[in-house]
Amino acid sequence: MLYAVFCYNQEDVTNAWTKEQDEKVMHDLLAVQSKYAEAGRLGPVARLMPTTAATTLRHSHSETIVIDGPFAETKEQLLGFYVIDCASLDDALEFARDLSSANPAAGSYEIRPLAIYKPSELAS
Repeated sequence: MLYAVFCYNQEDVTNAWTKEQDEKVMHDLLAVQSKYAEAGRLGPVARLMPTTAATTLRHSHSETIVIDGPFAETKEQLLGFYVIDCASLDDALEFARDLSSANPAAGSYEIRPLAIYKPSELAS
């Protein structure tokens, strides 16, 4: 089963890292990712740009509004995500624990099973 692992943290914390601190965290996370990639279990990985680069489209009844910034103000922001192929939720939790061990910032990881939607296959 495919799982999405969403990485949340306080943007002001991670944005305050020096270039060297950021490179160290990315290096340590790459070590975790490599283990799963070599086993053919790691799908797309994305690191999101800061919420200051976000644009939100809101639609309510007949009105559509485009605004700068994220959809909601929260303490933690979505910083990125992984897609991983795991036999069970326990395996996905192990991956998230490995990520957490590699990342010194206190954040959280949300794990959700994925349902794949391929519009091109529906048109056939």
